[in-house]
Amino acid sequence: MTAATSKVSPAEVGKARFIALDFFCGAGGTTRGLIDAGGYVIAGIDKDSRCEKTYVENNINESVDYAPVRFLDMDIFPATEAYPSGQQAELIERIDGLLDYYKSKAKDVPVLFAICAPCQPFTRLSKKELSDKRKRGRERDSNLLLEAAKFVARFKPEMVLSENVAGIKDARYGGIWDEFRATLADLGYVTGSKVVCTSKFGVPQFRKRSILVAVRSDMVRPERFADVLQTELLVPDYDPDSRTVSVAEAIGHLPSIGAGEFNDEIPNHRTRSLSELNLQRISSAKPGESNSYMADTEHGDLSLACHRRVNERLKARCFTDVYTRMHPDRPSPTITTKCHSISNGRFGHFDTEQHRGISLREAAILQSFSDDYVFYPLDGVDPVARMIGNAVPPKLAEFFAGYAVTSLQVEQPRARGQGR
Repeated sequence: MTAATSKVSPAEVGKARFIALDFFCGAGGTTRGLIDAGGYVIAGIDKDSRCEKTYVENNINESVDYAPVRFLDMDIFPATEAYPSGQQAELIERIDGLLDYYKSKAKDVPVLFAICAPCQPFTRLSKKELSDKRKRGRERDSNLLLEAAKFVARFKPEMVLSENVAGIKDARYGGIWDEFRATLADLGYVTGSKVVCTSKFGVPQFRKRSILVAVRSDMVRPERFADVLQTELLVPDYDPDSRTVSVAEAIGHLPSIGAGEFNDEIPNHRTRSLSELNLQRISSAKPGESNSYMADTEHGDLSLACHRRVNERLKARCFTDVYTRMHPDRPSPTITTKCHSISNGRFGHFDTEQHRGISLREAAILQSFSDDYVFYPLDGVDPVARMIGNAVPPKLAEFFAGYAVTSLQVEQPRARGQGR
């Protein structure tokens, strides 16, 4: 039964704390957080159709019609002669119909737009040499926030929430974050921005992110202003109701598996295989320590020749986290799209009886996805790691969605267990 044909009463829709659209939804980390914050998510929008099955099967609304969230496989850019695949006009028409339907049923329920654009244009990895086609794609992606702002201008949601890498504020990226904020201010929003660490929001991971919260200026609670001129919104840098969660606490309950193995009973509890040399390296590593161990192991010097050359030239040890194990009593390092590979960071399992990188399931848990959030394809490794590493941690999205809605003068009923 679709929203367009179902009989939904205003009282039923009113059970939602807010209604939302999730732009650049990917595998659904933000959407999961919005639902957990008491929201009803109308649709997720992303042009990567590989995420659709994961997104739809894991995100079922918990109010109104209890339906799976729609996945709109659409491109937010306008169609042009140079870029004919743009679908902005069609997407605006689709959103117009969906929002009209739900707002007609619930006139007092606020709307939130989550705009968490892909972060690749704003990371150090984007410095790598790219093909002309990929360069053009990166240039378009760097304008995603401003393209999404056109939807804010068109539909005027009460709230906007955005998350991206900490470095997005760096001037070398063209001031896109500040320009996005300025655009929202011109549209009548009060905005606030802060770089936060996810470990302070109950996520078992050290992951610094830029957060932007925007609320329509005519609806902001006075105590949420950060300045006397009422031009900036307060943005918290921690959740007072959460605590720091360690790696061992988060993933220690999962059964042991080896490198290149999987567990039939736990979806995505699957690891990448390792060469004999890398097995020797990780078997020699101790939890939480650097990779200096590689110079002197029972198997001899296992250091990479390229690392030795760089270390000698710079007279300092570099790349100290690769081929190492996580510390069991601390949050994990940042989970990336290469989180299944011990050659790409401190992604070795903390248990010295398990000579392997973390599994996809473990990576998802460290991103604060629940144990039963299943990523597809089930037999996939690289594509699933990409989805997990690119995701917004659900707990982070949940907190800031809750914070945004409680910044409105007319506060909606709180989600179960939410006291912010």
